[in-house]
This record gives sequence, structure tokens and C-alpha cells, in this order.
Amino acid sequence: MRIGILGGTFNPIHYGHLHIAAEVRKVCNLDQVWFVPAAQPPHKTVADAVSFADRTAMVNAAIAEQPDYRCLDLEGLRDGPSYSVQTIEELRRRYPEYEFTFIMGLDSFAEIGLWKSYARLFDLCHIAVAARPGFDGDLQGLLPVAVADLFCYDADALKLCGRSGFSVQLVRQTDVDISSTDVRHKLATGRPVEDQLPPAVIDYATRHQLYREPGSE
Repeated sequence: MRIGILGGTFNPIHYGHLHIAAEVRKVCNLDQVWFVPAAQPPHKTVADAVSFADRTAMVNAAIAEQPDYRCLDLEGLRDGPSYSVQTIEELRRRYPEYEFTFIMGLDSFAEIGLWKSYARLFDLCHIAVAARPGFDGDLQGLLPVAVADLFCYDADALKLCGRSGFSVQLVRQTDVDISSTDVRHKLATGRPVEDQLPPAVIDYATRHQLYREPGSE
């Protein structure tokens, strides 16, 4: 089975995240996409101190009617920062018969050299890089120098082929310009977010009074 892994703080999960999952699943011919909320993101704090439990619950609410999507809470079961390489290693141990594709945005891929044990990640799974329309560069130039010579670029397939047998695939997604910061601000001030969040996520955030500022209607 071919599984896509989409991590993030999901604070909250929005239509942009769901769109990326759908586009990568189609382009990379994945059977399922698994969402993995980060418990302790290593490079940023969780805005508004929204708990891991609440963020995970919102992901489950958003994908409840999608049989080919799952939400995993495994990063909440580990101590310390939520490192992607540890998550993929754990998934490989749990499901040795599955083939994994780690899904990330272009901005994150451009900074992957700052990630913990990033070179190991290229030996564990495929990577799908979601780029906004208009990106006309190639992924080769974004690879860290330490691993660049391990890949060759297939221009027709828009992917880097690695010596490990794993590839890095460029996915040019249809633009869904949604900012989590903007969503949180709208929720805090009681402004409408129906075009940005699934109804079940809006309902959860409202019932649990997440993001609301004191005195907001």
C-alpha cells in the first residue's frame, strides 16, 4: 500500500491542507493519506497554545467522511520535539510492507537542510513537494549540498530520482491561498470562515471556544 504522510501543527486544519492531500494523492497515485499532527514542533511554537488533543480532534473531524484519510496521534505519544525523521522511522517499523511518501510544502523543502537528520529522511521514503502554480524552478537546486550528488533530475516526470530508490516529486497544486494565521484571527474576532474551514472544524472550535478573544461575539 502506498501511503502519504502529511504532518503539521494543523492549528486549525483547513481546506488548504485537505487540497494538498488530495492533489498529492492523485499525482503520486497514493492509496491513502495519513495526517500526523505535531505535538511539539521543533522550529516554532503552537500559536494560541491550542492543545495537541484539540488539534488532533479537529483533524479527525475534518476527515471523518474521507475513508482514505487517517489521523495518527503517534507524535503525541513521544517525549520531546516532533521530528519527522523519527515519525517515518516509527512508521517503517510498524508497517514494513507499506511504501511511504512524506508530503511537504516548497518553503519547507527549501529549508530541509536545517531539519534533524534530514539526510536520513531521503533514505526512508519518497518525498512529495507541493508548490504553488507559477513555480518554474527545479528541485535539484534546492537540495542540500551534502545530498545533491545522490540525485538526478527527471524533467519529464518533474522528480528527482535518488540512488536509494526513493524519489522527490514536485506537485504543482492548484492555488488555495489560506493562511492559518488569518483563520485564527477570524475565529478570534467572530468573523466568517466557512470558505476556509470544514463545517465540522468550525463546530469543534466554536463548541470548545478555541481562538476566541474575550468579549468577541
